[in-house]
Amino acid sequence: MNALLLGDPSPSLRWRAAVELEDITEDDEDAQAWQAEIAESRPVRSLLDRLATERHPRAAGYLLCQLAYLGYDGPELATAVDALFAQQQPDGSWDTPADENTEGARFVTMQTVVPLRGIAAAGFATDPRAERAYDWLLGARLPDGSWPSGPKADLGLKGRPAQPEKTYRRLPRGAGCRSSTTGAVACLALHPDRRRSDAAKTGVDHLLARETREEAAVGWEVSRLVGLERAMGQVTFYVTFDLAFLLDLASRTEVQDSRVRDLVAWLETRRGPYGLWEHHAHPQLSRWLTFDLESSLRRLAQA
Repeated sequence: MNALLLGDPSPSLRWRAAVELEDITEDDEDAQAWQAEIAESRPVRSLLDRLATERHPRAAGYLLCQLAYLGYDGPELATAVDALFAQQQPDGSWDTPADENTEGARFVTMQTVVPLRGIAAAGFATDPRAERAYDWLLGARLPDGSWPSGPKADLGLKGRPAQPEKTYRRLPRGAGCRSSTTGAVACLALHPDRRRSDAAKTGVDHLLARETREEAAVGWEVSRLVGLERAMGQVTFYVTFDLAFLLDLASRTEVQDSRVRDLVAWLETRRGPYGLWEHHAHPQLSRWLTFDLESSLRRLAQA
């Protein structure tokens, strides 16, 4: 199966499969050649052009996620991270841009988790400014360890009682928002120390409480990271319940229990005859989806 990934037209997929699944060192001759190809590839150049002019923290943060997913690690990432930190609030969060400002929207949790995930994906999770954002994120948690759409679910409006989360994004056994909790865990999962924290594991526990198996949504996050689907939404940015993404988060936070084993067993029943997982909407995404799931399975095996 790995031979299919190593023979893919994308240098990003070849490089990541070689380094992360085959343990080829980054100074290997082929790995270095693929890195050079990555830097000049059309998807990466397009993302870099957009990143150079993007001023919206959430959009810039996700562009960083996409570039990191494609294996790019050039100097433009550090420049973009500094630009994001320049927009950070004193409390560690990010505000809503003026052209998107609605009553209380500055307090929407998603305005912080997407930029922070991008910063962490770019390799700056332990920067003191990022740590301040992580501290803000922990302070926004509800008593049950989930995250609301806004701190304490009231969007910060004084005198307004806390409202329950909307049904379509409410956690099955928690008071918080599934979209916000997914985003928060995605940030924690990329931190070298916080990924193993009780906060990260509790967040994954809330996400695992949903027992549905929506096959059509498997690979949704991968499809956005490689640019086949648009990354959009505010509170609903992570509302799609993607089991491949959930397995990624569980593997990075080292959560292993019967629910994770059941999820793996179910996913294995969907593997094709050549060892690949087929993506239902984008057949060309199947190798990326397979790589993503294989990486998660490897992390679980090594934990």
